[in-house]
Order: sequence, then structure tokens, then C-alpha cells
Amino acid sequence: MLEHQAQNWQVRKPLARSGSGIVATQNRVAGVAGARVLAAGGNAVDAAVATGFALAAVEPWNCGLGGIGFMLVYSAKEDRASVVDFGPVAPLGLDPGDYPLVGGTTTRDLFTWPSVKDDRNVHGPLSMAVPGHVDGLGLALEKFGTLKFSDAIRPAIELAKTGIAADWFLTLRVATLAQELARYPATREVWLPQGFPPVTAPGAPLERLKLKGLADTLERLAQAGPRDFYEGEIAAAIVKDVKALGGVIRVEDLRRYRARIVEPLTTDYHGARIAAAPGLTAGPTLFRALDGLRDARFQRNGPHADAFLAYATVLRDAYAERLATLGDSADARAASTTTHLNVIDRHGNMVALTQTLLSVFGSKVVLPCSGILMNNGIMWFDPRPGTPNYLGPGKRPLTNMCPVIAAREGRPWFAIGASGGRKILPAVMQICSFLIDHGMFLEDAFHHPRIDASGGDVVAVDPRLPAAVRKALAEKFPTQETEHVVYPANYACPSAVLRDPGSGEHFGAADVMSPWSAAVAEEA
Repeated sequence: MLEHQAQNWQVRKPLARSGSGIVATQNRVAGVAGARVLAAGGNAVDAAVATGFALAAVEPWNCGLGGIGFMLVYSAKEDRASVVDFGPVAPLGLDPGDYPLVGGTTTRDLFTWPSVKDDRNVHGPLSMAVPGHVDGLGLALEKFGTLKFSDAIRPAIELAKTGIAADWFLTLRVATLAQELARYPATREVWLPQGFPPVTAPGAPLERLKLKGLADTLERLAQAGPRDFYEGEIAAAIVKDVKALGGVIRVEDLRRYRARIVEPLTTDYHGARIAAAPGLTAGPTLFRALDGLRDARFQRNGPHADAFLAYATVLRDAYAERLATLGDSADARAASTTTHLNVIDRHGNMVALTQTLLSVFGSKVVLPCSGILMNNGIMWFDPRPGTPNYLGPGKRPLTNMCPVIAAREGRPWFAIGASGGRKILPAVMQICSFLIDHGMFLEDAFHHPRIDASGGDVVAVDPRLPAAVRKALAEKFPTQETEHVVYPANYACPSAVLRDPGSGEHFGAADVMSPWSAAVAEEA
């Protein structure tokens, strides 16, 4: 039984469809910026980079200049995928001794690690990993794009100058974190004007929240190029602010940081070739789960109970292996600040880009000189000495990001990913199976209820699933009926673009329950 049924409505969100390009993202304003790049002749990477930077100005609690991520790029001409890895790296000056465990308690923000003194790995200056966002998007543009960096970042500059519309969703996001945002003076000044979350009076034109310093920093990047963030005036400002706050990111950390292009993981699954990010992401765990489904022969016209039983089984097994060998551990109900976007252009080139600050509002620290909201990537590390994912200077932690691109018969098919911490992988795997195994249309796949089996004993079950599915799951696993609601995000927030193999038409879908999400066609 549901403890509290809050939002028992049926919600639908329209697909985008086009013979040309589409951008699918968690924020329509940023998606429009990317779609305009496509309409002006840019390719999928150009649009993804423009959208990725624009999100820093309009969805800054999820991602931004102080964040990290992974981008998959698919070349239709070469039938080849590549990965741009701009993942988190711990500062060289990180001292594990600065994170002593506090016995008997666990963190309450995203991960169920044992608590560290003063939550130093959760928020504040010691929670920051070296940010890779700027170098990663810059590298992607250099290797795969056609635009100048200054042109790709221009939409973000204009949006930062305009400010974020203070609608009800912005008010909600700030209000839920107001206590944490009030800890740090520069953060409080930006996000809690007059000491309160920004609110637009009913019936009045929407107020605009200006992110102090961000437009100037973006302007500097446009003039000086992305490496200024790591070696120039912006780098100096970052180091100055972090040092003043008591953090350990130094000049050498920024100078040494380099995003990298790596080969994706690939596998053939039921007639599709799947590419995913490798290494310390959810990609290897996704492939472990898909391996468990290889011999499955699902009932027709599904997904039915047999499919969801199989999903729950392989996800639980995959996560058990992940937790035992890689050290990841998290609370499947906690909030994540990740965002994901996908792009397909008129030629069939595709991008799946996941970028994040980790927690909502990351470290909760806005750097005063630059207006950059910094990540709290150190929380990805396990603070328990001797564990596989234990924190250390210069190390890379295990993350949950899972961008995926699928092709079939040597032709592009779909790009997908999600935000939502450990809930990302179950959502991506299920929607991939809906499309591949059950032949569902993209719109139906995105509106179909899902389960979440991302570790732990209990399987979360959307109560909109048929009674036969819920009964079959409950007979085999401990289950809890969990609504798919606007807030909190009890399930991951996926988005995808898809090329119909028959007609060649393109489609895009965004998370149904996210009020700002949308898929935007190039003609927009």
C-alpha cells in the first residue's frame, strides 16, 4: 500500500518529430538554444555543446562550469562512437585524514556513506573535485564540432545576462535546499535574495534571478578560450576563492586537468549495437545487466510480468556485483543534481551527454569572484579506508552516469541517458529494452511505468503498473509502491532522441514528470 498518494494523475508529454535535428533535454530553454544551432547549420556536437553551456545559466543546480560529465558522440558517416571523458578528479592536495568518520551515523545527501566530520565530503570547500565541464565541452567541440568556441558559448552568455525565470519550479528547487544554501555567503546572496527563495507574485510578470558573476565569466571564456578556466584569469580567480574558503584545489590541479577521448564499451544486444561510457561509470554495470537478459524470450505485446521480473533480477544481480567490486553505495531515494541531454542532427549524427554537480546545488558553494557553483564530487568516494572506491589525492571516483547510443544494421537508432543518481541505470536499461525487445514507439516507452531496483532489498514499483505485474514482483521480491511524481524524483529523469529505421524521421522525448523538460525540433 502507498503510504501517501500525492499525485495520482495521468500526465503526458508530447514527442518532438522532425526530418532534421532534435535536442531533448531537461530544460526547454536550453534545448531551444541547441535547436537554433542546428537550424543555423551546426552539427549534433555543436548543438550539444551550446546546450550544455546554456544549462549552466538556466538549470544551474544540476550542472555548470563547476561540474563534470561524459559525452558519447556517434558519427553516422563512420558508424563509430567515441567518448569524451571529463569526469571528476580529486585535488592533489586532498588529505584523507581531513575526512575522519563519525561513528554511528550516515550521510543524508544521496549516498549512504558513514558520516564524515562536519559533512566535509558532502558540502563546502573540501567536497569539491576538479571541474572538467569546460575542458570536456571544449574538447568535444574541437574534435567533433564545426563551431568556434566563442559562438557555441554565446547562447549561454545571453541567457546568463537575462537571468532565470522565477517560476514555481525554481522556487521549489531553492526552497527545498534553503537551509544548506544559507551556509555560504556568496551562495546565500545569489539564491536567497532578502533571505528567502525567489518568488514571483501570482499574476505578475516572472521575476528574473541573476547569477552574479556568471555572465562575466562566460564572456571571459568566449574571449580567451576554454583553457583560461584552467590556466588563465578564471583559473586564478577559482584558486583564490577556493583557498580563501579553506579548500585544496590549487593552480596545479587546474593546469594538469585534461578531458580525454576514449573508446566506448560496446556490445551486441538482441540485434542492436550498444555503446556506453567505460570505466568508473554505470556503463559496465549496464552491460552486466544486459548480459543477464540475453537469453530472455519475453511474452509478446509486452512488457508483461515476465519482463519486469527479469529486469528486477538482473538489476539486483548487477548492483550486487557493482557494490562488491567497485565500492559504490547510495540511497535510491536521495536527490541527484545530474542532467542529461541528447541531440540528433539531419545527418543522423548523435550525442548523449550527461553532466552534473553530483548533489543538488553541488557543494552549495558559489565562488564569489567568478559566480561558479562548484561540484561536490568528493562525495562520490567511499570515505571508509581500504574500500575499492576510497578517496585519495588525484584519484577518480566511481560515478553513476550512463549515456548510451544504439545503432542497428550499421545505422543510427537512438541516444538515451538520464539524471537521478543510482536510479539512472534501471531507467536506461528498461527503456532500452522497451525499444529493442518489445518494439515500443518512443512515446509509449517514455510513458510506460517502470520499476527501480538500484540496490538494497526493496524494489520500487510504480503503482500504475498492471496488478498482475505488481503481484508477480511482490511474490518474488520485497516491493514498495512508489509514485512517479514531480517532486521528489522517485525515478530517474530520462531523455532520448531516435531515428526511425523505416522512414528516417527523427523523434525526441524528455522526462514526462519534469516540468521544464522538452524535446525541441530544429525548426523551433
